[in-house]
Amino acid sequence: QLQFVESGGGLVEPGGSLRLSCAASGFTWNLDYYAIGWFRQAPGKEREGVLCISSSGGDRTYTDSVKGRFTISRDNAKTTVYLQMNSLKPDDTAIYYCALAGWSTCPGSTADAWHYWGQGTQVTVSS
Repeated sequence: QLQFVESGGGLVEPGGSLRLSCAASGFTWNLDYYAIGWFRQAPGKEREGVLCISSSGGDRTYTDSVKGRFTISRDNAKTTVYLQMNSLKPDDTAIYYCALAGWSTCPGSTADAWHYWGQGTQVTVSS
């Protein structure tokens, strides 16, 4: 059964950078057919979409506040998705999750089309 594991989170000062990884394991057959998205949830807040990458490598931004600062990418085997986060702000503090879309292209972040949620990795931006 497919499973995602997020890693790479930690404590960073404002303006710093982190690179998160979303690694797939288990039944990864034909995984490259599907889009994968990054989400985040701050304490007491609702989960929000961040970025998504399609099976062809195209990306979609769900949160305007990360434009120009965050970049999503996928490895050659398409079993690992990365989130490069630059110029981090305190408002970026959240648990970051990845999930599988039910399509090859990126659906809406709130669509009922996301599956196999990981356990998340904590990102804390503080001085």
